[in-house]
Amino acid sequence: MTSHDLDTGSEVWDPLGTLHQALWICGGQWAGKSTVARILAARYGVTAYHYDYHDARAHNDRRLARRIGLGEPAADPDLDDVWVNTTPEAMAARTLADFPVRFEWTLDDLRALVSGRPIIAEGWGLRPELVAPIIDSPRRMIVMVPTPEFREHQVRVLPRAAALGHPVSDPARAQANRLARDRLIAEEAVRTARGLGIRVLEVDGSRDAMAIADDVAGHFSPYLVR
Repeated sequence: MTSHDLDTGSEVWDPLGTLHQALWICGGQWAGKSTVARILAARYGVTAYHYDYHDARAHNDRRLARRIGLGEPAADPDLDDVWVNTTPEAMAARTLADFPVRFEWTLDDLRALVSGRPIIAEGWGLRPELVAPIIDSPRRMIVMVPTPEFREHQVRVLPRAAALGHPVSDPARAQANRLARDRLIAEEAVRTARGLGIRVLEVDGSRDAMAIADDVAGHFSPYLVR
């Protein structure tokens, strides 16, 4: 964390108390995190914060400013270098290294929100090791990951999962790299969560979204009021 996030030596700056009352859903891609957050928002009247949406759109200016501040080229990297001419391991390492910086931007977003009920923040970048210092109990976080079989199912049925969506020279290799990267990042989230005593929920497709939301609501029950 950067110095502006600290009050004393270890206290995360949280002037409106939003961060310490938040509930967090992390995990692997295509596990249904966003769907569950939307269900809980409608059911309990809480606010859902979708990390992926903000990270892909609202944070672009901050991403550009950071590159310039570091003396890096302002232009986006070549897409083939990002997705094709690389390995899943290198992609996962780069993504995991970027997550702490992107998490700082998420914290800024959340600090600006005020709600009479908890805010549910969901997204794959809300890593257990980043959230753990903020929460007062492991019950404030859950990690959702798809089983390998359910991940394959999602790739078959979800358009946004089935294709990369970027113009690259080798779409098949780029997609294979992406899926392998996502698996590695999900596995890292599971290992870290278990080491921190945070619950991991494997989603295998045998239950519908409402049933999964019931399970997550039960985990968050000390903080949810209808």
